Amino acid sequence: MISPILTVSQSDAPHSLASALEDGAVLLFPDLAFPFSDFERRFVERPFADGKAKNVNIRGENAELRGAAGTPEEQEALRQLLLRYRGFAQGIVDRYLPDYIGRVSLAGTSYRPFDVDKRKLSWRRDDTRLHVDAFPSNPIGEKRILRVFRNINPSGQPRRWRVGEDFGSMAEKFLPKLPGYSPLSARLLAALRITKARRSEYDHLMLHLHDALKQDEAYQAHGPQADVNFLPGQTWVTFSDLVMHGAMGGQYMLEQTAYLPVAAQADPAKSPQRILAAKLGRPLL
Repeated sequence: MISPILTVSQSDAPHSLASALEDGAVLLFPDLAFPFSDFERRFVERPFADGKAKNVNIRGENAELRGAAGTPEEQEALRQLLLRYRGFAQGIVDRYLPDYIGRVSLAGTSYRPFDVDKRKLSWRRDDTRLHVDAFPSNPIGEKRILRVFRNINPSGQPRRWRVGEDFGSMAEKFLPKLPGYSPLSARLLAALRITKARRSEYDHLMLHLHDALKQDEAYQAHGPQADVNFLPGQTWVTFSDLVMHGAMGGQYMLEQTAYLPVAAQADPAKSPQRILAAKLGRPLL
């Protein structure tokens, strides 16, 4: 089954959408307001980025702006825009995912002013290929990756995605091909500070699933998938560690990353952690 797109209107009576999200849906909000001031409109007229990285972001308690270009006044305005978007994303959680209130921790907030990178990148870095999110240097362990995106393109250009089949069906195909987990190797990577913490077996499997998916040309071309266009002004929310996705095109987007403990889910059995354990027939290390 292809990951479904569930449209949620602002006029709908608020109710928790956690179950649909945990089932692998992408929640699409077509009419949530997030207006720009006259001054802020410059951020969608040209990229305010230093070019050293593909995104501009704020992280940490001090919300330090990284990767931006422009005058000090412009950079502070961009930082404030990202802080406002962080609050906007938190508001979506509070209204539509009340099960998660007090359990979600907000991480980086990013401004993505460049078109999707279509250069001939290595397959591992090519985000147009279907993949699930996994962070090589930042092990997730018993947490989920929740993301809130918004298309802020000023000229009508959609953010073009494709989504793949459900996580369990994909895992059945690829799990037998993955290398085994080494706790010793995981401890060594942490000791050398190559990773911020010890990789769990789950982190190991997700990194190798990410790579196996991207490397499989036949699956990329012929695996179950569907195209999705997110229009300017639309916001979408998904667990990017569960929903296979590829970013195919589009310029100017805001994104908020958040973490949710597996134990805080409405149904932890729907997490990729528990799905992988069930497929293997044992708890993960």
